[in-house]
Amino acid sequence: MKTKFLAVATLISFCAGVPAADVKVNSPDGKAVIVLTDAGGLSYSVLLDGREVVAKSRFGIIADGVDLGADAKLGRSSSLTIRETYSMFGGHSQGTNRCRETTVGVDSAAGGAYELDVRAYDDGVALRSRLAAKAGRRINGESTEWRVPGNPVAWYQTDFGSYEEVFRKSLLEDLPAGNKFPLPITFTLPGGGYAMATEANLLNYASLGVQVVTDHSLRATFHSIPANQNGWTSDEAVVQPWRVTLLARDLNALANSDLIRNLCPAATLDLAKTDWIRPGRSTWQWWSSGGPVYGQQHQWVDWTKQLGFEYYLVDEGWGGWNANGQDKWTCLREVCDYAKTQGVKIWAWVNSSDVRTSQTLTNFLDHAVAAGVCGVKIDFEPEANVRTVNWYDEALRDADARKLMLDFHGAEKPTGRERTWPNELTRESIRGHEYHILRYRRTMPPQHDTILPFTRFVIGPGDYTPTVFNPRELRGFTWARELAQAVVFTSPFLCYADHPTNYLSNPALDVLKAIPSTWDETVVLPGSEIGKCAAFARRSGKQWFVGVINGGETTKLDIKLDFLGSGNFHMIQLGDAPDRTNPSTRPSTGGGRRGAIQPVDESDRDAAWQRDEKTVTRKDEVKLSMLSGGGCVIELTPQK
Repeated sequence: MKTKFLAVATLISFCAGVPAADVKVNSPDGKAVIVLTDAGGLSYSVLLDGREVVAKSRFGIIADGVDLGADAKLGRSSSLTIRETYSMFGGHSQGTNRCRETTVGVDSAAGGAYELDVRAYDDGVALRSRLAAKAGRRINGESTEWRVPGNPVAWYQTDFGSYEEVFRKSLLEDLPAGNKFPLPITFTLPGGGYAMATEANLLNYASLGVQVVTDHSLRATFHSIPANQNGWTSDEAVVQPWRVTLLARDLNALANSDLIRNLCPAATLDLAKTDWIRPGRSTWQWWSSGGPVYGQQHQWVDWTKQLGFEYYLVDEGWGGWNANGQDKWTCLREVCDYAKTQGVKIWAWVNSSDVRTSQTLTNFLDHAVAAGVCGVKIDFEPEANVRTVNWYDEALRDADARKLMLDFHGAEKPTGRERTWPNELTRESIRGHEYHILRYRRTMPPQHDTILPFTRFVIGPGDYTPTVFNPRELRGFTWARELAQAVVFTSPFLCYADHPTNYLSNPALDVLKAIPSTWDETVVLPGSEIGKCAAFARRSGKQWFVGVINGGETTKLDIKLDFLGSGNFHMIQLGDAPDRTNPSTRPSTGGGRRGAIQPVDESDRDAAWQRDEKTVTRKDEVKLSMLSGGGCVIELTPQK
């Protein structure tokens, strides 16, 4: 890693409690509270700033046909405080894990004794059950639910398989009873702020979704387990994944939350300190050109070098290489050898169906290492039943043993396990540029990108494959919006979608080449609104970038630069070009000068820049005017 790992945990035991009907756990700042009760069945409720944000909601596992929370009694409790920091890749470089945890003994009249862990953070709460090992125990489901007061706005998507549907907006009461939805779901809170329902540390368990019930509460459901199977069997101890309610008073807190990662175990010290896990940017031929042609691979490596990117991803199709009688692995080895001479490293694609057993997985990874590959993109994972969930960890463990990074595509949602396995740089589970492509006649609604930073990207990095400059592929989006995706959407393996020549010939090449794949600090700027506008300022070292993605309406936005440090900064502003139908805005040939519009096909107003350059300080303000489907990128470099 580029940053050293630091984990200093202080575990302070306090309150070896006595049996009580209710158990209350306060966050370190005392403003988030979770209350457990056994009255009427094991239940919990959540308060923030004295407001009830989750009403009394049932909780528990159903095992061997018994709801372990239905006739349960809370027993003795013990508590501790957790304080630690750790390095991470994403919107900031250091995660902070600070919470109060209480473990409560629970006695189920029909199911026996078990333990319940409860954590309260300043930005959310989480709870889970832990059952001792029992031969042949069958997990049938859960009674867990979220009962959200009032009628909040919810943002959600509907694809349980690969999480690649468009995010939508609805009032909770407008969601029909019986409908099932994947997690996460983001809500507004009564009195202001936001909440998110999701899960963390998914392992040895099936993936969780929710079903709307008649009172419009959300009840746990396991979408990958057919009803006729009635769950799954485990002989081992059962540790329920954390059931999470993330709380945020504003969008900045929501986007910067570490809660999901905090609920997962830390990486081993050796893995956390390793230097072979390196975030970076990548070219990729599939989106723009289809399958990789063996005879063109040196050219792709050369383009990657010209862009200054660290990686080139050889995607689906290389398995058919057979040049001059050489098999696919020998061909791939030759590409890796050439790339090494140019300072570029190679990732390779594989279908998960070819690596789903321990033998086929290790065989493929061994061949990848022998060929000189540094990372593997595994695609088309099946729905996340218990076997598939554990396969993700098996793949990461086996890849770690061979010093390989991974990118999961067509994948289960993130649950924070990249903290445990930092060699997972990213995963898809998102509707990205794959769905905005002319050859498939696919187009995404403009509001989708303004919802993602406050839903899907809150729970982990996403391989959106951003930034297309090909004018034929814009279809209502502007160059400025496309470039802003690379700033707003976090992915430590930042794989750009378009053909390299479309970047190398673009007047904004200097800014594109400067955008990093990870960040030290993130600020969500005023004016951001879910579904309308996502405006982010991100810092890498001493350099700042602003990325703004606009929704479906023209928008004016004033950005104060007060997040900057002291001194002068050189600003390059790349915004939407004015409407090209106005004769006064015909393109100039003065590329790069203040106010100049770069010459492009005049029939396409989206493929153009309004580029300004000047010196600014933290006292300045930038006034933006963005088109529908537009955006802006600002590069701010300190001047010596």
